[in-house]
Amino acid sequence: MNIIDQSAPVRRGEELNLAALETYLVAHLPGAGGPLVVEQFPSGFSNLTYLLRLGTRELVLRRPPFGANIKSAHDMGREYRVLSGLHRVYAKVPQTLLYCDDEEVIGAPFYVMERLHGVILRGRPSARLDLAPETMRSIAVAAVDNLAAIHAVDYAAAGLGDLGRPDGYVARQIEGWTKRYRAAQTDELADIEHVIDWLGANLPPDAGAALIHNDYKFDNLMLNPANLGEIVAVLDWEMCTIGDPLMDLGTTLGYWIEPGDPPALQAMLGLTTLPGNLTRREVVDRYAATSGRAVDDPLFYYLYGLFKIAVIVQQIYARYRRGHTQDPRFAGLVEVVGACGSLAAARQGARQHRLGPFAARYACAFSPASGELVVSGDSAAGSAAVTSATSSSLTAAVSDGRKRIGPSRSGWRAVDPA
Repeated sequence: MNIIDQSAPVRRGEELNLAALETYLVAHLPGAGGPLVVEQFPSGFSNLTYLLRLGTRELVLRRPPFGANIKSAHDMGREYRVLSGLHRVYAKVPQTLLYCDDEEVIGAPFYVMERLHGVILRGRPSARLDLAPETMRSIAVAAVDNLAAIHAVDYAAAGLGDLGRPDGYVARQIEGWTKRYRAAQTDELADIEHVIDWLGANLPPDAGAALIHNDYKFDNLMLNPANLGEIVAVLDWEMCTIGDPLMDLGTTLGYWIEPGDPPALQAMLGLTTLPGNLTRREVVDRYAATSGRAVDDPLFYYLYGLFKIAVIVQQIYARYRRGHTQDPRFAGLVEVVGACGSLAAARQGARQHRLGPFAARYACAFSPASGELVVSGDSAAGSAAVTSATSSSLTAAVSDGRKRIGPSRSGWRAVDPA
């Protein structure tokens, strides 16, 4: 059974000018010769990825989506430069072969790279794969450890020191993604508005500078078919920059769906719900241990990740609504945008309940993994338990130093520590 990621016929409306492309490739790739046959890797939602069979060679071509007007998000020259530089210092990227900025060839800039072979986990489990709990665990651990490894890459040695502006990165991201949302907005979604306001009012300080992928999730990882717990390549570097690594972690947390999350998100990004996966809390803990970076308050980064994903999906949906693409997968994406907003609002709202005198006496940390507050008492707290709880105030004491308090239909409830 073939479990390698497969190409398919090119979608209607996304065809390339084969004659012009073959002429260009033969002229610019040493030793290249036709005929050219083109198929498409059908699962991506942003930049378009094609399989080129040029004579006996297999290559991969990347170009912007048709109808895209988000120029900085689809800069082929920038992505080509990132991959070319990274290949010198980080082994898990494909080798680039050429870049073309002449839009007369296929109607847009593009680049060509080597084809790598491996398994890519898409949004839903494939019957061809044995994704037993121990396999999913190894994949999840490898994914988190590799994210930490990316953040440790010497980007200056890769010639990418000028790729981004790390100073003020957090504030600039909230402002930038809000502007992108406004430009692509098609519906009024109150939860999204609420999350925008909350993020702007709760900016953490920048946590340093690192090379960040900015779209790090399972379906941007290529796995070894003989050992799915081994990552052989990281794909789709179009949003890579130099910035705050905890914001990159937040994006990954946003993609890391759990069984209790909204169905629209599970349908699109549901592989992390399979048995054996790390929880979001475990992702944070594993990343902190592997990277050596403190992640004291992951809520902001998680909600930023959800908001950013909502904006990315909204941009794709807006292209569909405006007639720039006919891909039927995009028709229901507004439901995904709304689900991101409702999940973010619920998580933020759980923290924002008025805790009254309880907050003055006990330290609270929000767990995005469970939607609960982890409460720590001081040495004077003594040994007690939750004494009263409502949805608007909370009076409690802590036994054994720690107690979890989580929302329930009737208000708040004590939850045994995990």
